[in-house]
Amino acid sequence: MLASTLAPAAAGQGTVVLLAGEAGIGKTSLIRAFLAAVPPGIRVLVGACDDLVTPRTLGAVRDAFAGHSPRLDRVLAEGTRDDVLVGVLAELVESSRPTVLVVEDVHWADDATLDVLRYVSRRIERTSAVLVVSYRDDEVGRDHPAQRLLGGLAAMPAHRVVIPRLSPAAVARLAGRTTSGSLYALTGGNPFYVTEVVAAGSRGDGAVPLTVADAVMARVHGLPAATRSALEQLAVVPSQVELPLARALLGDLTVLAEAERRGVLQVRPDAVAFRHELARRAVEDSLPVSERMHAHAAVLDALLGASGDPDEVELPRVLHHAVEAADDERVVALAPRAAARAARDGGYGQVIECHRLLLEREHLVPATEIGTTRCQLAAALWTMDSPTEALEHGLAAARIFEELGDVVAQGEALAVLAPSQWSLARTAEAKVSLARAVALLESVPETPTRTFALLWYAVLLGVAGDGDALAAAEQAAASAERTGAPEHIGMSRTCLGRARVMRGEHDAGLELMRAGQAATRAAGAHTFALIAHGLLVLDLFALARYAECRRHLDEAIAYAEELETWFLASSWQAIGHCLQAVHGEWDEAIAGLREIAGVRGAEEKGSLRYALPPLAGLLARRGEDDAAAYLAWSRDLAARADCYDVGWASGLVEIEAAWLSGRPADADEAVARLAAWTARPGREFDRGELARWETRLGRPAAVPAGARAVHAAGIRGDWEAAAAAWEAERMPYHQALELLDSGEAEPTLRALRILDGLRAKPAARLARRRLRALGVSHIPRGPYAATRANPAGLSDRQVEVLRLLAEDLTNAEIAARLVISEKTADHHVSAILAKLVVRTRREAAAVARTLGVAPERRRAPRA
Repeated sequence: MLASTLAPAAAGQGTVVLLAGEAGIGKTSLIRAFLAAVPPGIRVLVGACDDLVTPRTLGAVRDAFAGHSPRLDRVLAEGTRDDVLVGVLAELVESSRPTVLVVEDVHWADDATLDVLRYVSRRIERTSAVLVVSYRDDEVGRDHPAQRLLGGLAAMPAHRVVIPRLSPAAVARLAGRTTSGSLYALTGGNPFYVTEVVAAGSRGDGAVPLTVADAVMARVHGLPAATRSALEQLAVVPSQVELPLARALLGDLTVLAEAERRGVLQVRPDAVAFRHELARRAVEDSLPVSERMHAHAAVLDALLGASGDPDEVELPRVLHHAVEAADDERVVALAPRAAARAARDGGYGQVIECHRLLLEREHLVPATEIGTTRCQLAAALWTMDSPTEALEHGLAAARIFEELGDVVAQGEALAVLAPSQWSLARTAEAKVSLARAVALLESVPETPTRTFALLWYAVLLGVAGDGDALAAAEQAAASAERTGAPEHIGMSRTCLGRARVMRGEHDAGLELMRAGQAATRAAGAHTFALIAHGLLVLDLFALARYAECRRHLDEAIAYAEELETWFLASSWQAIGHCLQAVHGEWDEAIAGLREIAGVRGAEEKGSLRYALPPLAGLLARRGEDDAAAYLAWSRDLAARADCYDVGWASGLVEIEAAWLSGRPADADEAVARLAAWTARPGREFDRGELARWETRLGRPAAVPAGARAVHAAGIRGDWEAAAAAWEAERMPYHQALELLDSGEAEPTLRALRILDGLRAKPAARLARRRLRALGVSHIPRGPYAATRANPAGLSDRQVEVLRLLAEDLTNAEIAARLVISEKTADHHVSAILAKLVVRTRREAAAVARTLGVAPERRRAPRA
């Protein structure tokens, strides 16, 4: 299969190959066999990720391209993260010959390398390259950083190869025996385990070592003492040891000859490496702690001695050996530099790990540096959607600088602290932190730090719906103009635009927000650019400008994922699920929102505010058993958050749930609360929607000034115009509710068909009651309840997709049949294959027939 990718790549049709399997299964052997067969004229680039405490930033990329492109070497040494992304892709696009780029062991990849792989893989089809990525699938769980790469490839035409374990017969053949006996039971069919056990002289008859480590050490112990000592020294270096480093550690490399002859390691023109990573680990793990620390110290001295300057070496690699050598002074010296370099390359995960290493040695670090470290750590943790830990470090940083009397640093720390407080629905505390930051920074000469605090204050008041948002935005804009930072000027436009939208100046405000988003992006101010994206998306969604909202949303999600700012990525994904819900794709929306919201009692994330109220509303519309629990959670979040967007969304869910339950009085408190909130200028659209719900509750309501035409029609009782408007906007549930208010049989029957299709059971029951009251005798019974639980944990919609898949329909045909997007159908098919643990559509269809989800195929009669 690997060889079949070369011809299309040579013709300009690049591709990605994902090679998965457990450690020792043969991924590296397969890659070597493939590379050995690559024809002349094709460029081969190989890099591998290392198992370091903090991975080398772009380590595999540097290794792969080293010596192949002076231009890219310069970019990797001096360029920004975006320069690296563009530079690597340019190398593949502009190369004069096809390229095979192999990156092994991606389960150990650093964030920046994953960024490069994601960026390149999304654009691989425009290159003449084959990108081969290997990883241990048993180590890449749901929360593993590499899952972001693999998940992003789910809807792309990538080739996926999962290497299976050997069968008992194959184990026997590999071992050179007629039967495998207990050897198969011992090794589980893992080729490396088999070869190591056999090479150790085991027969599978009781003398077999109990672990592969035993097998490896059995071979090592048979080597000369000097060779064993050399192996032990090399074993503390993950992946491979470059020849200069090996010589610095060992002197004469001929001491390795016997280990090379016995197949324990390989000596290549560029490096020395154990034949398998598991063998290296086995040797390293066999060392007493004191000897292991001594070996790491020797590597550390050799690496630093080679250049004499820590800034000239791969800092994550040096830092790894300093940690393992327990050389705390060097860890303290190296960790801040490594964190700064990782931040430049967009590796937030590495930034966090480096700062944590420093804080573990806090007693060796001056208080000022500890405050700075905690401040930077809080910012990084917030972007990674870990607000609880971010809050802890932000509070500590603010206290440190207050005790030191450093006003500027204290103001900056408070400004960094506030987003975590806001994410945790502690909005009042966030306002206090930012107000205090601004007040402190007003006592010193104006700097960009003060502008930074003012901008965050304006952002917070904007998202909270505070009436003072415009004044705060104007103050921030004036400061930005004086201090002159382009990213601050751009963000100030977004804040001014948001404030104007809040005041009802929709078109002018949105235009300012578009300009602000473009300016922050152009300035490379990633966090501000993402927030500018997000605020624009939120306002477009609130104003029902769904097409433009979708465009900006897709761009914002892709940008956030590439930067690995998971709080913002998850938040914007939640808005994407809300768009799905608007257009009737409820199964997909509920599944996505559940994943983002999590469960009550777990650590709350900042993205919860965008996921929970719409999830509670969808569950209420479906009449799900846990709807009441999610509604209570949403109400609690809204009370704690004290933000207009959360309070408005949660209040509407309360009102609709009361109407669906037939207890309109339950909505009294929410109606009063929302009426007070929507009394402010700029909330005319919301006031109209609230009035429409009041009429459904049986209360008189006039059409508010500025209400949307569709709400005004519904309030006036013009159900036909309202239903037609909702239909034009592809909003089936809202269309059905207007048809339901017609008081006529035929429109009510149409409403029932829509509601049954959405499985909106409470509203469908109401429709049936109204049809009976209208004297309709033949009322559709509705969809049959499932006769048994869906197999393999599939959702109802996934069962529908599986049935159609079993009919050999393409994803486009499935999408057309179910009235969903083709991309949604792609996601369903990928999820089904994963849940059924199959690799092909044909296998999934066979499983569907076995489970009774699809009928058995009738075989054509024999002639």
